[in-house]
Amino acid sequence: MSRLYGLIFDVDGVIADTETLNARVTARVFAELFGLDNIGRQDFNAGIGRAAEEYVKAGFKVHGIIPTDQQIQKATRVRQEYFLQILTEESLVPFPGVLELMEEALKSECFRLAIATSGTPEKSRAVLKAAKVPFEKMVYVNGNDVTHKKPCPDIFLLAAEHMAIDPSECVIIEDSPNGIQAAKAAGSKCIAITNTFTAENLREADLICDSLEEITLETITELIEQNA
Repeated sequence: MSRLYGLIFDVDGVIADTETLNARVTARVFAELFGLDNIGRQDFNAGIGRAAEEYVKAGFKVHGIIPTDQQIQKATRVRQEYFLQILTEESLVPFPGVLELMEEALKSECFRLAIATSGTPEKSRAVLKAAKVPFEKMVYVNGNDVTHKKPCPDIFLLAAEHMAIDPSECVIIEDSPNGIQAAKAAGSKCIAITNTFTAENLREADLICDSLEEITLETITELIEQNA
């Protein structure tokens, strides 16, 4: 039997530019619910790649606010409502090279694919459908499937388990330091794409690229086989 490789994709910031939308709707929530009008995208950086609650908490922390559990829950719920509403009104174009790399891997007998996201099933499925990602042909795990979110490795370990591939035989495509930390903790190789953070912020990844157009299946297999 041929050697099998796993290819795991994060969603936000990897599939399409949802990080801009995440920040936009969260800033709207902070303004409407808490009267905070001076929120910027950078205020949520510490929460990127983590669960929605952690994303919201990051914004509060930057502004020195200690929210109640009820405030966090309400902000998280309204944020998702706004996000899903916008997806019905605006198009979502996948980043260059994303669908092409997926299709190439799906055609290969040597690859199994997975989507692994800290997001909710409602939010992540909406993004995948809007971007026309063929995720029904892949393993799909989301934030509701694990207790410990990124930077813990649980989501990636579960994806590898469902693919029946050892994590060391997987490459994970991420866009955030939290995601890279989770990928490395899982024992996998990580390709980081500079869609959300600069290359300097992503330096812990095994490979950094500006576009998935630069990545081929050969790139992925060579990365896994390094130091094997």
